[in-house]
Amino acid sequence: MNAGDLPAIRSSHADGSRIIVALDFADAARALAFVDRIEPGSCRMKIGKELFTAAGPRVVAEVRKRGFDVFLDLKFHDIPSTVANACSAAMQLGVWMVNVHALGGREMLSAARRAVPPGTVRLIAVTLLTSLGRDDLTEVGLDGDPQGVVERLARMVKDCGLDGVVCSAREAPGLRRALARDFCLVTPGVRPAGTAPDEQKRVVTPREAIANGADYLVIGRPITQAADPGSVLQQINDDIAGVVG
Repeated sequence: MNAGDLPAIRSSHADGSRIIVALDFADAARALAFVDRIEPGSCRMKIGKELFTAAGPRVVAEVRKRGFDVFLDLKFHDIPSTVANACSAAMQLGVWMVNVHALGGREMLSAARRAVPPGTVRLIAVTLLTSLGRDDLTEVGLDGDPQGVVERLARMVKDCGLDGVVCSAREAPGLRRALARDFCLVTPGVRPAGTAPDEQKRVVTPREAIANGADYLVIGRPITQAADPGSVLQQINDDIAGVVG
């Protein structure tokens, strides 16, 4: 079966896990070996630039065949027509969620929305990478603290009709107050208590992220590099169960 033959998956956190595991592997063999250790329904899977560049659309199909929703995290950022075409191609892969970069501007965001009709694949936008701090923003010419920049970008994303944004969990409370409850907040930079932050600068625990208003949590190495990733997933799901609304 070709990837394009697979129908789109539609789901929300009401019918699936709120944990998205980042498949940050260099090749499909290692990624799929990990996926085969995980119980479908315990999480969703994120395929980003490294794995997609190495393995292409086939790895999306293979992860989906194993029963997992796929978040295709390629952060499309180009002229509007190119991004619209890329989003259309992502839809044909049957992914659950796809993202673009908010810094591409209003015209690009609107083109992406036209390419991905509401109610099909979830379309979200990256605001700021969680590896960026205030000094980094100043250096690239973005004025203000990260929270203010994120809120400006998120309002534009919502105005363009997208389903949500990727943001730090530290920014989630402000966005939840400023934007509608059904506006989706996806938060990377989440680390279970006691684990290393790696290169992330704005990190919180899974329980804190959900309490702050996040809908989905992106977690990578604390799960993928664990001796027993299924057990770690279960612990995280149990930990957030008390604060999931």
